[in-house]
Amino acid sequence: MLEVLSPAGSSDALIAAVQNGADAVYLGYGAFNARMNAKNFTEEQLRQSVSYCHIRGVKVYLTLNTLVLDRELKEASQVVMIAARAGVDAILVQDFGVCQMIRQVAPDMPIHASTQMAIHNLEGAIKAAEMGISRVVLARELSRKEIAAICKDSPVEVEVFVHGALCMCYSGQCYMSAMIGRRSGNRGQCAQPCRMMYGYDRQENRYPLSLKDNCLVGYLRELEQLGVACIKIEGRMKRAEYVAIATKIYKDAAMGRAVTPQQLKDLYKVFSRQGFTDGYYTGRKGQEMFGVHQEEAEDRSLMARARGTYENAEVPRVPVWFRIQILAGQPAVLYAWDEKGHTVSVQGDKPEAARKAALTAESLIQRLSKTGGTPFYVKDIQVELTPGVILSAASLNAMRREALSMISALRGQVAEPRLLPFIQPEAQRGTRQRPGITIQIQSYEQITQRLVAANPTILYVPLHLLQAGDTFVQAMCQRMHVAAVLPRVIQEHEWERIGRQLAEARALGVREVLVGNLGMIDSLRRRGFTVRGDFGLNVFNTGTVNYLAQQGLASVTASFELTLPQIRDLGKPIPMELIAYGRLPLMITENCIIHNRSGACICGSTKTTLVDRTGSHFPVVRDADTCRSMILNSKKLYLGDKISALSTIGLSALRLNFTTESAQQVDAILQDFTKGAGFDPGTCTRGLYMRGVE
Repeated sequence: MLEVLSPAGSSDALIAAVQNGADAVYLGYGAFNARMNAKNFTEEQLRQSVSYCHIRGVKVYLTLNTLVLDRELKEASQVVMIAARAGVDAILVQDFGVCQMIRQVAPDMPIHASTQMAIHNLEGAIKAAEMGISRVVLARELSRKEIAAICKDSPVEVEVFVHGALCMCYSGQCYMSAMIGRRSGNRGQCAQPCRMMYGYDRQENRYPLSLKDNCLVGYLRELEQLGVACIKIEGRMKRAEYVAIATKIYKDAAMGRAVTPQQLKDLYKVFSRQGFTDGYYTGRKGQEMFGVHQEEAEDRSLMARARGTYENAEVPRVPVWFRIQILAGQPAVLYAWDEKGHTVSVQGDKPEAARKAALTAESLIQRLSKTGGTPFYVKDIQVELTPGVILSAASLNAMRREALSMISALRGQVAEPRLLPFIQPEAQRGTRQRPGITIQIQSYEQITQRLVAANPTILYVPLHLLQAGDTFVQAMCQRMHVAAVLPRVIQEHEWERIGRQLAEARALGVREVLVGNLGMIDSLRRRGFTVRGDFGLNVFNTGTVNYLAQQGLASVTASFELTLPQIRDLGKPIPMELIAYGRLPLMITENCIIHNRSGACICGSTKTTLVDRTGSHFPVVRDADTCRSMILNSKKLYLGDKISALSTIGLSALRLNFTTESAQQVDAILQDFTKGAGFDPGTCTRGLYMRGVE
């Protein structure tokens, strides 16, 4: 049976989820979860909530799914310990370093990989399993075919988002909110720039990044057959009535009950963005997936009915079994047990000889079955009764109440967890030498004579450009140290194409690759490539660097959401790069923005620009040779005048990332960067290296 997992952004939402059939809830506590603006729980509320849920047979998952700084790891470890003592059933994580920390301080705590980890292929699930993760929440962009391929051979449980908001960008790979306003989605502070108005190449009132809410309620049986273990409803920022309605409908569907037209109307009324979409799951991507939330008059009757399902109500959902002995001359005894094996016994009064109507098995069953107002219902009652005796209703009721109270106490108990002291990851110093220069290009037109003469330490070239039969490519690979750049997203069906391209690169003598996702590392190493880590791995703390070093990476790229002092303090057991020039990639989208605009598949030959309400222009380019889009920052990052300072923070290389530049612009930038030319605030930005994120 599919586990129905509901959001609990508040205590009311948690109760609403439980009383409407949720098998598990997810909630936030402390400063390290991806919905920092939700009504997250206090320590006492966390303990009470876990007890409330466990008594009712519901699991509780804690979200610890943000990137964490070195100086914050100790505090994050305390959150883990508090969660373990409260009896939390699993912790969701994004950060590799946080995962290592949990394994250290709470070795028995189950870990789930958040969708923020951007796992979208089987290799990612396998790699997660090696990290000690027991469940992966897949990227929301996957089709049924991709989900099936992962489930078929996944060594861990698979969880899929089935209802609620869809981000335009792959989760964990969006840097737009951070770059625009310092509110990082990777730190739980997303300002939702994808819900804002943009125009194509000029200011217009369009919403090309605002997706409708996901709705897969009609596909639950299929998802179960594919091997999915858990279906997840989004909505920790939404009201309790939404949680009640969505949970009830999805629970009914998971139980095999047909979804009625009225239920679909209720889903729409409680929250939608001009309807729902199943476009990613069915593979029907395109403009019809987009919509905006429009405020409408509240259906007060619907909301009142929703509140009625959880306010001052208790749905009996936990089975218990009774065995009662009422024997002449002996105190009555009621035995009770539940499905988890908790067993209790309660002694009552001695029965008396009946003067009128004696007790019967039927009357006993009727009396003991009255469990209203509790989470329990009686599955079966065994009766041992001496004929001709009587026992008062008050005595029977007291025995039943005490037995259920004792069962509740046992169900709410938390075993003392195995906890170990937190040890700060060892931070090895980086190189003290002046960092080298690496260059990344998007097209061969950018490989100018000046670029070749600059002799970069590494020239990063998109994998699809490395065609063995091209004489220019052959000459370039012979003259320079070339590494192939892989797309950040490689779904299962794309590996065959990627394999052919890797073979072409090997034929050219290329032996190094730059990757930005966990699910690529082992596959490439098996093919004999040296792997370097790109920014998509979100290197935010020393624990993450150490983990990637253990995985055999030759180098990593520091997150561009860090400040320079934070990068300085990172441990550097392997070389670390910093992106020092270029239009930073803010989003990678499964929906092709260019195709959505034109209605034609011309993203390989056409570029466009999104213009926001401030007049800022964000170029949109094709991601490698896929139909995915990359949204680039409106201003170019420039640190050419900071090379002396950058030489003191342990970096092995500074990367110049050319994206939209022409050959002439490449030469101009190389000249400026080499000479340490001054910073132009009109066209350039320091990014987040000086100001950081919230």
